[in-house]
Amino acid sequence: MRGIVIAGTHSGCGKTTVTLGILAALRKKGYKVQPFKAGPDFIDTGLHKLITGMTSRNLDLWMCGRDYVTDCFSRHSADADISVVEGVMGMYDGNISTADLAASLGLPVILVVDAYGMAESAGAVVKGFVEYGERNMDVLPTVAGVIFNRIASDRHYQRVKDSVQDVPVIGYLPRDMDFNIPHRHLGLVVAEESPIQAEEIDKLADAVLRHIDMDSIVQKSGSALTAGARLSRPYVTSSIRIAVAYDKAFCFYYEDNLDLLRQAGAEILTFSPISDNSVPADADALYIGGGYPELHAEKLSANKPMLESIRKFSDAGKPGYAECGGFMYMTEGIYDFDNVLHPMAGVFPFKTRMKNGRSSLGYREAALKERSILGIKGTAVRGHEFHYSEVLESRGEVIPPSHCPTIYSVKDGSGLALADEGYRIKNTLGSYIHIHFGSNLSIADSIIDFIKECHGKDHYCGTR
Repeated sequence: MRGIVIAGTHSGCGKTTVTLGILAALRKKGYKVQPFKAGPDFIDTGLHKLITGMTSRNLDLWMCGRDYVTDCFSRHSADADISVVEGVMGMYDGNISTADLAASLGLPVILVVDAYGMAESAGAVVKGFVEYGERNMDVLPTVAGVIFNRIASDRHYQRVKDSVQDVPVIGYLPRDMDFNIPHRHLGLVVAEESPIQAEEIDKLADAVLRHIDMDSIVQKSGSALTAGARLSRPYVTSSIRIAVAYDKAFCFYYEDNLDLLRQAGAEILTFSPISDNSVPADADALYIGGGYPELHAEKLSANKPMLESIRKFSDAGKPGYAECGGFMYMTEGIYDFDNVLHPMAGVFPFKTRMKNGRSSLGYREAALKERSILGIKGTAVRGHEFHYSEVLESRGEVIPPSHCPTIYSVKDGSGLALADEGYRIKNTLGSYIHIHFGSNLSIADSIIDFIKECHGKDHYCGTR
């Protein structure tokens, strides 16, 4: 299991472009590549899959812990020629950083440095990154090479390259390279909207092969540390069917969540809230993940048969779980960025409103105050929150509605208590928090058990 971690000096240094280029170049050279993403990002993983054809996995030490992360990497790297892990933010940023992940996996790091506006100072930047790790980390990942981004000319590249000591410089990407990934308020445009065409991927691969020593990257890739106890298990047989919303509006899922549900005995049925007329007829439960419902609000709102189907599904007491964008879709409506209201499914008795600024961002730990689809009272689950919308009551007040119970006690990543969350109506649970089921391996079994208990009932199945 050979792999490499692509780290950056900071967010926006070109880390994603370099990663996508390396993935594309490796594919063009005939390697079977397994991509991964450090942290909770959904969009980058989708772009990785667009390039490689392989499902990219999130590796998050805070949400899931070292055992789960190393097991996930080991299982999904086993059949690959090489694995590429895209880091998050700057190499040392965060309480658990890209450097920590690289050290936990035993993988070397390629450092991406934005060379725009500097020359010899690049050497000081690289030296600082190496020495910072030596002074501040107990287990130090190896910085195996440097790639410069936004190089203006051959002379510019030679100057920055000559300034670096003790770390190999293995290439660069030019400043005038004709490659761009469209952005919007949550980040890059999702892969489901095909933001990168095949010919652009091919041009990116050619640019990397021309300017970056790919043979050196393959040679420098390290053998990952072997995982401890295997956390995966054989798939069990069950007749439970879970309808999962999946289209351009709803595509933010941790792939591990779906795998863990399958292992616990669920059959996954996908459907489109944009284009289908109803929830799959044989579904026992509903799972609507995050995404961009605000961008597709007009189409979602116009699909009245689907909205009615989802409302009846919940009213009948069938279990449902919705996160972030899916949660917004399950409310009475979404006010878009122009303050236009688009009526939605109406399961939760309040509306949501888009804001021009970010509403919330960060890690979250939720403890269940009562039994729900995710587990028994007291169960702790971890996830991440990132959204530009807020909950509104009918009067327009930005407060949790008293007539809709909240069943999460919430803390942020540093342990600071936040407002309660997790809204329950009958057997439907909705929240802004994207829960990673790998954070607590009882979640998938609890979901299956809850669905079995609720089957055919129109009342709340939980107990306090």
